Amino acid sequence: MKVIIRQNSAEGSLWAAHYIAAKIKEKAARTSEPFVIGLCTGSTPIETYAELIRMVKAGELSFKNVISFNMDEYVGLPVEHPESYHSFMHRYLFDHIDEKPENIHILDGNAKDIEAECAAYEEAIVKAGGFDLFLGGVGEDGHIAFNEPFSSLSSRTRVVTLTQDTREVNARFFDNDPEAVPAQALTVGVATVLSSKEVVILAFGSKKARALQAAIEGPMSHYCTLSGLQNHPAGTIVCDENSISEVKVSSYRYFKAVEAAENR
Repeated sequence: MKVIIRQNSAEGSLWAAHYIAAKIKEKAARTSEPFVIGLCTGSTPIETYAELIRMVKAGELSFKNVISFNMDEYVGLPVEHPESYHSFMHRYLFDHIDEKPENIHILDGNAKDIEAECAAYEEAIVKAGGFDLFLGGVGEDGHIAFNEPFSSLSSRTRVVTLTQDTREVNARFFDNDPEAVPAQALTVGVATVLSSKEVVILAFGSKKARALQAAIEGPMSHYCTLSGLQNHPAGTIVCDENSISEVKVSSYRYFKAVEAAENR
């Protein structure tokens, strides 16, 4: 596991955007196969998406040969609802880049057969060639996607019931009313994320500090699903000074030293 530490979220977001862009260009230089990326929602990736948009508009990057799969969607929330993840992704990324509409995949939380929708999503990921890179965030309790504490580390795309804590955190998007937040969601599983060739997790702010400490220094456990990244051959956490504040000083210095050595 690598941990990239920046002073603040703006610097961390820029690092992530440039890293993703470099990976897209790197694959395009050696093959005509599409770059397959997993994408997340929430406030955390907005600055990263803004930089990717800037690069596309400046002609520095293209998403024409990129296939994307979003990590989750609420169950029962209309697609046109402003807080659906369909709306979020178009508002903050898809409406501003050159990705082909047919290459955009988001789970259908209104599907008549939810189990079939989840199975088809997993099949579509495999058919696309599997994730080259998965960009995710982390919840305050250490969950990735909507894989709440005690989700199996071998889980795949499925329907989940959201905890009250998660609904309260997300209430800020629903007029601060936790009851307005859908009680269920469709989500890729922990194993779905960890099957990616690379995983990049964004974590900014002091509210994420305990989750990062548990994921980085604690045991690999279904209590903190982000900890599954410990077993990934190419997992990276991009964080800021506030979110890394709970790890040991020796751990902090180690990650700083590793990055410095790699950049020589």
